[in-house]
Amino acid sequence: QLQFVESGGGLVQPGGSLRLSCSASGFAFDYYNIGWFRQAPGKEHEGVSCISSSDGTTYYVDSVKGRFTISRDNAKNTVSLQMSSLKPEDTGVYYCAAGPRITAVQSLCRMRSRVGSWGQGTQVTVSS
Repeated sequence: QLQFVESGGGLVQPGGSLRLSCSASGFAFDYYNIGWFRQAPGKEHEGVSCISSSDGTTYYVDSVKGRFTISRDNAKNTVSLQMSSLKPEDTGVYYCAAGPRITAVQSLCRMRSRVGSWGQGTQVTVSS
């Protein structure tokens, strides 16, 4: 089964930065697109950024374009999300997830191709 362990969250002031990491196991990591999702208080999961299995194609939701950068290391089965210029509306629990590599990366971020269950996530709080 697909398993994910997210880390790197914390409390930061608006304008600050955080780098989130996700460690994956239980599946052939390089056969899947990987994405970051977040769940704000009282809301459903939202696709934030996704990256293809191997060709480097990325997708970002409009609200984070220019501020977040997703990357992956297939040799280590990890995916990272570098977040800068953080805003209070970025607050939420951040999760990583996977989708089949034959699907477009935006399909994963649009919740159309996600496979497996959610991990525990990592809390990101942006507040002064």
